[in-house]
Amino acid sequence: MEKKLKATLKLLGELGFNELYYFGNTDNRDLQMENNKKHSIQKESPQNLPKEENLVVLQLKRLYEKNRDCCRCDLCKSRTQIVFYDGDPHSGVVFVGEAPGEEEDKQGKPFVGRAGQYLNKVLEKIGWNRKDIYITNVCKCRPPGNRKPLPKEMQTCLNVFLKNEIKIVKPKVICCLGATAAEAFLGKAVRITKMRGKFYVNPLFPNVKLFLTYHPAYILRNMREAKTFEEDLKILKEFVEKASE
Repeated sequence: MEKKLKATLKLLGELGFNELYYFGNTDNRDLQMENNKKHSIQKESPQNLPKEENLVVLQLKRLYEKNRDCCRCDLCKSRTQIVFYDGDPHSGVVFVGEAPGEEEDKQGKPFVGRAGQYLNKVLEKIGWNRKDIYITNVCKCRPPGNRKPLPKEMQTCLNVFLKNEIKIVKPKVICCLGATAAEAFLGKAVRITKMRGKFYVNPLFPNVKLFLTYHPAYILRNMREAKTFEEDLKILKEFVEKASE
């Protein structure tokens, strides 16, 4: 009887009957309950959700909601809010910076201050839309005075947020903007001037390449490196485009 009931419900679902109402006696109420359960599951499945509400986005939302009040390190004492991600969760590339600055802390979005605006201009110049990349930081809370995050702060946020973000987004490559972001993945000191512009094996995610370049804030202080930064991003863009073919 149970097998026949499930087969019947499956057939009706395929025919487009998503709701059944029973008007007989209560002895057969299980039919209605089973169908309601099936209908509820169907409504929440990714293919029935709007594009912006698909599984990847939902997983990121759940990650944020679960940890939006995180106080696992002392950075929570001075932050305005946690700064999560911006851009396209379906992108083949994840840009990772160090930590939010003052403007990011106010707006709740990464790379919206001077450094972010400069990055946007460079991306636009090489034909890359900011909306087509996924961008975030190692640390989600602004360190006091914009100091470099401490190793414990970086490791905590890496475990709570960033590793899970990468597992959800599944990029082809991670672009580390600056030495601090690179150190979070490589687990060692990085001389960005010597290591930038190249791809590296990713110890944390062996199937995801690491690409190192300058942080845009560094370029604003050292404009002689602007062309180098632009060329680095061109190399990265070409890699992402080929990987997406």
